[in-house]
Amino acid sequence: MSVVFAILLFSMLIFVHELGHFVAAKLSGVQVNEFSMFMGPAIWKKQVGETLYSIRCIPIGGYCAMEGEDGGSDNPRSFDKAAWWKRLIILAAGAAMNFLIGVVLMVIIYLPVKQTVIPVIADFEAYSTVNGENGLQPGDRILEVDGEKIYVYSDFSMLLSLNPGDIHDLVVERNGEKVVLTNFLLEKHDVTAEDGTTVRRYGMNFTLNEPNFGEKLGLAWNQSLDTVRLVRLSLQMLFTGKVGLKDMSGPVGIVSEMSNVAAASDSWVSALLNMLYFGGFIAINLAVMNLLPIPALDGGRIACLLITVAVETVTKKKINPKYEGYLHSAGMILLLGLMAVIMFKDVIFLFKR
Repeated sequence: MSVVFAILLFSMLIFVHELGHFVAAKLSGVQVNEFSMFMGPAIWKKQVGETLYSIRCIPIGGYCAMEGEDGGSDNPRSFDKAAWWKRLIILAAGAAMNFLIGVVLMVIIYLPVKQTVIPVIADFEAYSTVNGENGLQPGDRILEVDGEKIYVYSDFSMLLSLNPGDIHDLVVERNGEKVVLTNFLLEKHDVTAEDGTTVRRYGMNFTLNEPNFGEKLGLAWNQSLDTVRLVRLSLQMLFTGKVGLKDMSGPVGIVSEMSNVAAASDSWVSALLNMLYFGGFIAINLAVMNLLPIPALDGGRIACLLITVAVETVTKKKINPKYEGYLHSAGMILLLGLMAVIMFKDVIFLFKR
């Protein structure tokens, strides 16, 4: 079921992405030659006006074929003849739709939640050394850790783990005012857990909250923003060498992880919500990654569009679109190569388990 869910999920996300391009193109007056659900040979198709609508036999993805998408068309309603800001909207619409569906999935996940933990300190254990007049106090809402905003409660431990050591910069809200704790010692202590194991804890207890409908929507939105930030942090760790190729996963690795999470869930409802969370997480990831200024991605096309508009405005000369086509073709080859390497790594890992 996890495999089926993953296939449907990826297909839906790509379809929704292309639907964003399609709607934006239609609203912008750009001619769409074909809008297809799935790939491969057509099993159903119908011509409606200038657009061929089709359903194809391989249940993966889809596409929106616009007139003059790669340049070279004399049609006045082709993509390359549209105003630059219309082309910008069309290119960004796919990622916008992915982000929107991600937010919707997050809302669905949070609607049945009856109780959540919020980053407001309720009290301290007797062994804690982080509280006091010059430290943290009951009622403090933690706003930032080491310059990063706290969107949801789980951010607290996640952000602390990114910076090894016990010295951190905190920003808290206390009695309606912001209090900055610079170079603050967050000291852990060895504590015996209920199962008899020794764990290290700060001795802070956070507040339980029963969210109303508005707060649930706020939690879903904050979780979406947190996911965007996780993409940025992941890219930072990739470029700084903190993580490498072995830490990256493709569709095979994602499906494997989804299967593990579903199997570990205590009920089918919990499994479904966990799978939906994966869906929302992946949708928002795709939205952000697709807008990166990398050739072959929409972000790369947007970057080329803005550069082209700027150069043509200054020089008053048209840039041949074939050069941009070469750039995106090279980018696509590199991306496909990277995807193949990651997929091979994921498959090898599965067999080693």
